[in-house]
Amino acid sequence: MVNQMQQLQEQVRQQQGRIEELQHQLQQLEDKNKAQYVDLDSRIGRLEGGNAGGAAGAAPTTSAAAPTTSSSAAAGNPTQGQGSNADPASVQAAYDVAFKALRGGDYAAASRDFRSFVQQYPNESLTPNAYYWLGESYYVTMNYPVALEAFQQLLKQFPQSEKAPDALLKVGYSQYELKQVDAAKATLTEVGAKYPGTNAANLAKERLQRIQSVN
Repeated sequence: MVNQMQQLQEQVRQQQGRIEELQHQLQQLEDKNKAQYVDLDSRIGRLEGGNAGGAAGAAPTTSAAAPTTSSSAAAGNPTQGQGSNADPASVQAAYDVAFKALRGGDYAAASRDFRSFVQQYPNESLTPNAYYWLGESYYVTMNYPVALEAFQQLLKQFPQSEKAPDALLKVGYSQYELKQVDAAKATLTEVGAKYPGTNAANLAKERLQRIQSVN
């Protein structure tokens, strides 16, 4: 009975992880579409302004503010065992607040809330996910050094997590953005070797091919 309950809990966690990933991908697609619309509207505004003597102004552009927290704070420096006595409802509520901010595009709030989560709940079942989304909240705002540290912390503390393949993939992405090309190539190659057949491995292969074509 205990084993069945543990298996059921693990299945629920896996399903939640997949749902979160799909929700985040949808949000990224929506953000991309919004950015494309703003860019198109801006160009139309400039054209109209040129034809009408500058009467029509360009549409304003928007961008997410990058969190400014230092990389050492992002990792959280969790204390082992702190989460063992935590109330499950409180853990879930804190996680939901952070994830809601991420889905809403408030990346500064998301990074703050996920960082607070991993500090307060360092050993909960949701902690690996929190580290992953902490890294994403920095990656999307191009704060690559802090994103890299968050992904690496996940891999160090939770190497068997379901989020490990995606975290290793994002380590490679972050390294490339930081101009660490050789390290990025090695990491992306490792993703394919360590997690063959996964979506992360496929994405790593595609990115590696693009990197090799320009370097």
